[in-house]
Amino acid sequence: MITHEPIAPTSPPPKASTLRRAAARGLGQLLRRPTSLLGLIIVSIFIFIAVFGPLIAPYRYDALIRGAARQPPSVEYPFGTDRLSRDVFSRVLWGARDIIGLPTITTALSVLFGTCIGLFIGYYGGWVDDVVSRIMDGLLAIPALVLAMVMLGTIGSSPIGIVIVITLLYTPIVARVVRSVTLGIRANGYIEAAKLRGEHTAFILFREILPGVLPALVVEAALRFSYAIFLTASLGFLGLGVQPPSPDWGRMVNEARDSYSQTPWALWFPAGAIALLVIGVNLLSDGLRRVFRYEGQLG
Repeated sequence: MITHEPIAPTSPPPKASTLRRAAARGLGQLLRRPTSLLGLIIVSIFIFIAVFGPLIAPYRYDALIRGAARQPPSVEYPFGTDRLSRDVFSRVLWGARDIIGLPTITTALSVLFGTCIGLFIGYYGGWVDDVVSRIMDGLLAIPALVLAMVMLGTIGSSPIGIVIVITLLYTPIVARVVRSVTLGIRANGYIEAAKLRGEHTAFILFREILPGVLPALVVEAALRFSYAIFLTASLGFLGLGVQPPSPDWGRMVNEARDSYSQTPWALWFPAGAIALLVIGVNLLSDGLRRVFRYEGQLG
């Protein structure tokens, strides 16, 4: 008589307590790396500025200070003033909300949609995977900035338009990462066990497969956030970002080019803020990648 033994899970998804211990251990690893810690500090400072910047700023972003045009950096004007006598320090603080808020929203939406699509096509495979993957490859074949310019030229420049465009650009990238990891997980024993138990597809995707995808997804989300910041600033520089009078950092750089010889500080500080923020996010992303690699070795 032939008996069939139940399929034992080969690598079951971690429980909540295990996840908490792994998170605490990963945070400790992150804080012990100087570059990762530096990235975390930089990102935290910019998030603080984005939330409380308007309260800290001594002037409104559009306030014209009488008799203070083209003032160099000083105690009264830490970042100087531009050719229109606006305080650059205040404008940088006010502009942090858009340069961080919009990429945060687009990254969250890209991760959400990309995760759902990647889990679905990676789990089912077959013709569904082929069709969706070819559509995504077609979108990825066009340079992101060019496609963004075309889309914004069609739907118009606005915060909502920027969110829609960047989300459409980055969702296929996240989906490909999730699909790749899902293909390696779906053949594990605990997935087969869930099927034999009669679990619903949604349960298998989000309770069995998703925990195994999270490490790669967190790192990819950090990378997408970095690219979204740079793309948002680039669109602002080209005049397709948040429209005046909002103090978009990219637009501030563009406006300061014509008067660079007279007010170079009006270009230095917004450009430096963009560079510093992107560097901080990249350092943090690299730290997260190392942490998850370390956790994988422990597992």
